[in-house]
Amino acid sequence: MLKQLCLIGAAVGAMSTAGAFAQAPEVTLTRLDCGNGFNDSRRFTDTFAYSDPKMLFTFSCYVIRHGNDIMVWDTGFVPGSNPNAPKVSLTEQLAQLKITPSQVKYVGISHFHADHTSQLPSLPDATLLIGQKEWQALTSNPPMPGANVPAFKHWISEGGKVEPQAADKDVFGDGTVVILRTPGHTPGHQSLLVRLTQMGPVILTGDAAHFRENFDSDGVPGFNYDRAETIASLERIKGIAKNLHATVIIQHDPRDIGKLPAFPVAAK
Repeated sequence: MLKQLCLIGAAVGAMSTAGAFAQAPEVTLTRLDCGNGFNDSRRFTDTFAYSDPKMLFTFSCYVIRHGNDIMVWDTGFVPGSNPNAPKVSLTEQLAQLKITPSQVKYVGISHFHADHTSQLPSLPDATLLIGQKEWQALTSNPPMPGANVPAFKHWISEGGKVEPQAADKDVFGDGTVVILRTPGHTPGHQSLLVRLTQMGPVILTGDAAHFRENFDSDGVPGFNYDRAETIASLERIKGIAKNLHATVIIQHDPRDIGKLPAFPVAAK
């Protein structure tokens, strides 16, 4: 009898989980152009693995629609701020998607470097989702070197809501959009899992890896915060990708741009 009750309970639990996913609002993912330029691949290895002094990099931001809720992932450089910066601002691209800054409910940040955070001030009403150790590094006295503190001033001064994440974060509570704890590049680095109905799961890596070769070989840039954490996070991402049959998008690798539809079309 006890065995039968356990089986019934397990079946009900499975049905509830399946029902939650079935009832989840439509989720879409759109890539925004947040710049491009060249970098020295030799900077991204601590084992002298690369020799190309001029390697093409891209800078990407993303919009996730979850029903009527909107989330932005990373924000890129401010247009005109440097040669790698985009020509069209984040807010102008959002406007082409018929989204106003005030409609953005969440802004998720992979990490605190300027190429991922400089347009944050254009989304002052959004709740900031950032790694807890990242937030500590930003707000310590003095802040950690490399942290783009000016972009976060609105939230540091309590002008905006912030939710520092000590672990993974199920953003909408239904498993469709999950922030993954992937430290190593920086102390509180995060990646993003988006489960799409048609395309299937997608993982946005942030800077867990900067290009495919480093992802495939567990390569570590010499400037990363922690070598062992970097490798552990890469292995975690690979494990998730394997188990979920997910598409991995390395945000700085231009070869991965084509994995998503071209703007303004969204992946579903």
